[in-house]
Formats: sequence, structure tokens, C-alpha cells
Amino acid sequence: MKNIFPLLLAATFFSTPVWHHDLSEARQLAVSEHRHILLNFSGSDWCGPCMRMRKEVFESEVFMNFADSELVMVNADFPRMKKNRLPARQQALNDAMAEQYDAKGKFPFTVLLDARGKVLREWDGYSGLAPAVFRQEVQQAIEEDKQNP
Repeated sequence: MKNIFPLLLAATFFSTPVWHHDLSEARQLAVSEHRHILLNFSGSDWCGPCMRMRKEVFESEVFMNFADSELVMVNADFPRMKKNRLPARQQALNDAMAEQYDAKGKFPFTVLLDARGKVLREWDGYSGLAPAVFRQEVQQAIEEDKQNP
């Protein structure tokens, strides 16, 4: 019993948001949990700014704590290396998300959506914003959406 408590405590403080890879599933979850969707387009094995954004912002404690309670996180990844090739079904899902929300193929490209899929805000590229500033921008867009349903 003594060994379980530290594990539960660590899980509470260091929970990481789950990245989903299917927008329709994410929408269902967002509706049922009254959350917004943060959709990120990335090139995980070739896009330097994508890697920096994930590490410096999305994996930061300040952003993860916020995302864990407010967002459904979705990643549409477009790796280039053969060893990182996605299964055909996942590639088709990512292509459909890109066709709808990132037709110009920008990387990284992040979109805040309401639960129905309406675009509320977009971030083109990685600006180097501090995690707290990025979180604040996302929170502000969510608050504006809640005030104007």
C-alpha cells in the first residue's frame, strides 16, 4: 500500500493530455465533456519548428495542466521518413483533416475548434511563444466562444 501512494500522487501531478488522431472521435468527446478541440498539424520527423512547439509548448507543465481540463488534443502528423510511415487508415484521416483545416499544408499549424468543428482561432507556424502565453491565447479564444454561443 505504501508503494501505491507515490505512484498515484505522481500520476495526479504529471498527467499528460492524450493526443487523439481521429477528429470525429475527438468531436464526440468534446461534446460529451464540454471541451474545445486543439488540432495540431505536424511533421514529427522533419519539421524542426513542429518538434520545438511540441517539446516547448505542448509538453510544458503549464500547458499540459490546462489542456488536461479544457481541451481535446488532436494531432495530424505527416512524417516523411519511410520508417515512420503511418498506416493507410491514419493517413486517410490526416489527409481529410488537412483538406478541411490546413489546405495550404502549413507546418506547424494549430487550430482551435469548438466541439462542432467551427474554427475559433489559428496559429500559423511556431512563434516561440512561452507556454503560458500560448495557453492564455487559447483560453481567451475559449472564453470568447463561451460568451458568443
